[in-house]
Amino acid sequence: MSSIIIGQYVPANSVVHRLDPRAKIVMIFCFVVFVFFANNTLSYAWLTVFAVASALLTQIPLRFIAKGLSPVWFLIIFTFILHLFVTNEGTVLVELFGFQIYSGALIQGVAISLRFFLLILFTSLLTLTTTPIEITDAIETLLNPLKKIKFPVHELALMMSISLRFIPTLMQETEKISKAQASRGVDFRTGPLKDRIQAVVPLLVPLFVSAFKRAEELAMAMEARGYQGGEGRTRLRELVIVKRDWLAMLAFALVIAGLFFFRY
Repeated sequence: MSSIIIGQYVPANSVVHRLDPRAKIVMIFCFVVFVFFANNTLSYAWLTVFAVASALLTQIPLRFIAKGLSPVWFLIIFTFILHLFVTNEGTVLVELFGFQIYSGALIQGVAISLRFFLLILFTSLLTLTTTPIEITDAIETLLNPLKKIKFPVHELALMMSISLRFIPTLMQETEKISKAQASRGVDFRTGPLKDRIQAVVPLLVPLFVSAFKRAEELAMAMEARGYQGGEGRTRLRELVIVKRDWLAMLAFALVIAGLFFFRY
């Protein structure tokens, strides 16, 4: 669990780290939308090259990123296998255990699994290269027009930032509690499913107690520092779009143009 990268920030001085967080959020949001427009080998290869190149530009070892995404591999493989036995399109390639695997199922399984992987990889780069404070400021700035209709923009951005920040903390707490329970004879991995589910209860109770305790301590710390919401608050660092941000968005626009070129 300690290797999970979701919510973690890895400090570095790469080009991606120095980009404006608003530009990164916009590009990631657009990538999440446009990845569904890929429909052939060239378009998927083009997006894969772009995602891997972006990960290399962060100067974070790919081995570290791949290890952090290890919990996602199960979902990707499960999605692929599910498509093999559910989709009935194309010609029959092979028959296993009474199930026929079609060529269309193989193609669709690879496409959906690769799409899932690209989404997880590219969105993970945001938290890996951006601090929670920068994410909060960027989200609040991007949602600023909603303040005109009395939408709690600052509070929403703060909640999202705190949630991302505490994911690694809760995972580490879960690992500590599970090891403590295992040292007392609790077995989480063997036995009937019912017994394994019951064994999780001693893990969840102290985890929830610890989470509520941390939330209360955080609330008290914010009140002690005079936090009263977003009204009248200033920032230590103002977000400014500079030349490298425009160049990055221009390069991203060219990638999207290349996607549609390969699509058609």
